[in-house]
Amino acid sequence: MKARWPGFALVVFVLLVWQIATVGGWADSVSLPPVTAVVMSWWTDLASGSIPAQLVPSLRRITIGLGLAIAIGMPLGMLMGVNRLAYRILEPLTELLRPIPSAAYIPVAILFLGLGDQMKLFVIVLASVFPILLNTYMGVTGIDPVLIDTGRTLGTPRFSILYKIVFPASLPSILTGIRISLGIAFIVSVTSEMIAGNNGLGYFIIDRQQTFHVSEVFAGILTLGVMGYAMNLVFLQIERYLLRWRGTTVRA
Repeated sequence: MKARWPGFALVVFVLLVWQIATVGGWADSVSLPPVTAVVMSWWTDLASGSIPAQLVPSLRRITIGLGLAIAIGMPLGMLMGVNRLAYRILEPLTELLRPIPSAAYIPVAILFLGLGDQMKLFVIVLASVFPILLNTYMGVTGIDPVLIDTGRTLGTPRFSILYKIVFPASLPSILTGIRISLGIAFIVSVTSEMIAGNNGLGYFIIDRQQTFHVSEVFAGILTLGVMGYAMNLVFLQIERYLLRWRGTTVRA
């Protein structure tokens, strides 16, 4: 935490400038409320349960969607890395779908899946699976061939080579893909809630914007920032534990 104090100092400085600009009349306090008003609204919504009630559905969708993306992307990425035929079959489809913006899937998903959680989970999984798949593939293909040849020389069965050599050696790259997908899942979840939701933090922000509760809009955005930062810290702890065999420190 001590190493992060310059970053926190910058955040405090930005908030201070924001507060001075709104109180001093340099900015429109109606469209951009003072920091103190935002914090008061945030605390009120936390105490009343308004924000926690919307936080739970968002976290549930992100967790389930990311879990499904890992369950799909990691095995496919490993398959593409160890089998050239699988790579030739899956690579064109992957490169065709991967560049499409995540929000473009939402209208189509609504047509087929409606406005419920199925639609939101579908777009989260579809947007999140590609970084995991591609990073897993790159991790597998980047393994030193000597490691695999040594395993074969010692008579290690093919399947054992996969989970004893290939998987551990490619794990750093896989975790990088999962970390990227975590951010994507977070963004797509909030976006889908804004477009077609009846709960979640995205819905909370749009609902408050439509009723012109501006300070509560910023309170929702503040919640997203705190939530994203906390999720990243949790993931870093998991990553540090899983990669403890490297003897190096995973940095944020």
